[in-house]
Amino acid sequence: MIFNSVVFIVFIGIVYSFYWIINTKFSHYQNLFLLIASYIFYGYWDYRFLSLIFLSTLVDFFCAKFMLKATVEKRKLLLFISIIFNLGILGYFKYMGFFVDSFKSVLSYFNYDFNLDYTLNIILPVGISFYTFQTMSYTIDVYRGKLAPTKEFISFAAFVSFFPQLVAGPIERATNLLPQILNKRKFNLKQSMEGFHLIVWGFFKKIVIADSLAPIVDDIFMNYQHLEGTVLVLGALYFTIQIYCDFSGYSDIAIGLAKLLGINLMTNFNFPYFSTDISDFWRRWHISLSTWFRDYVYIPLGGSRNSLTKTLINITIVFLVSGLWHGANWTFVAWGLFQSIIYIIYTLYTRSNKTNVLISNTPGSLKTFLLFILIVFSWILFRSNSIQDAFIFIGRIFTDFSYGRHYSPYNNLNSYVYMIYILVFFCLDYYHMQVSISKKQERVNYSIFKNALYITVILLFAQADASNAFIYFQ
Repeated sequence: MIFNSVVFIVFIGIVYSFYWIINTKFSHYQNLFLLIASYIFYGYWDYRFLSLIFLSTLVDFFCAKFMLKATVEKRKLLLFISIIFNLGILGYFKYMGFFVDSFKSVLSYFNYDFNLDYTLNIILPVGISFYTFQTMSYTIDVYRGKLAPTKEFISFAAFVSFFPQLVAGPIERATNLLPQILNKRKFNLKQSMEGFHLIVWGFFKKIVIADSLAPIVDDIFMNYQHLEGTVLVLGALYFTIQIYCDFSGYSDIAIGLAKLLGINLMTNFNFPYFSTDISDFWRRWHISLSTWFRDYVYIPLGGSRNSLTKTLINITIVFLVSGLWHGANWTFVAWGLFQSIIYIIYTLYTRSNKTNVLISNTPGSLKTFLLFILIVFSWILFRSNSIQDAFIFIGRIFTDFSYGRHYSPYNNLNSYVYMIYILVFFCLDYYHMQVSISKKQERVNYSIFKNALYITVILLFAQADASNAFIYFQ
């Protein structure tokens, strides 16, 4: 079930009520209920894939448990088993078809006809990229001695399958989430109100902004060959706003739902479009994933401790793997490569004293604007169906200004509304950033009024339609 559906609203109402009714002095029963609720939530898509998440939970629980008294060699073997099992499942379900098709394409390039007797029709389990990384971090942290293995299987299973962030993050670390699940939770009205506000704000970003921009984004990217360059820029800008409001909206809802259950999840977005450089952007965008790759890939590879050449290679590897993590398509790999190129250029510039002076003397607003332009163009690679489509799309931006269908943002009322969406988004996001920085405490009455206003607008725009599924669900 998706968050923006009537079924989920009923589901969370039931879960929230019974969850706190079961609030005894023992957290075990509450965790058992949480596990059952999470499995119902996940099984709503396809109950068959519950076996995958259960097997992943089982393997990592016992691998970590046996590490406690194992020798160094056995600990390495257990870690190896955990990583291979999780990446094996992820690789088969998410990438097998992609690799087979790519292999066939390479062979056909050399005029070799490679025919399979069967077609791979592998269904991708929802959220597999997220929960495999989450459970792997547990065994890795236990291996590194950062965390003691838990003896409570039910609590660990609840950690792996925690439904608010199960299918699209944040990718929680066991060091943060597992202790909260193991410990007793107490009902906190203030925490619940904070969670409710985050849920409402997340729905506002998703339903009012992202879902409203989605049809025009789909139309522009589907018909880009018949549209002029200025319209394609508009489409790229709209998608830039759409993907942020869609994904960060999900994260806000997930964090808010967790607060309703007495659990604090990590911040996943920190106003990334106000960043001043690419390094700052990746400290603000999808924080749970970027820090995961930093701690479990980049640093183990050597990070920036070695030579400059090795550092640049490590950066490239991380971004390429990150791109492939997002989806089984060469467009995501190209997107990762583009991000790595920007990051490498920035790294080289910051290591030069002359350019360092130039960067430090550049106004922050100008740096933010220039970076935003690069990010907008990078999303074209992310959104396009193929690399060829992306290159043609970008090429037409710079060459075709009056060709084909004219789609002016000022020729109808709906287009005015779309432009207002962008202005509303930036104003509200900037407001929330200022509140976050100043840690201003709002009056309760004003907070209630603001939530009521958001809910009213959401209801006006709401469409309980499967086509409005979150982008990262797809």
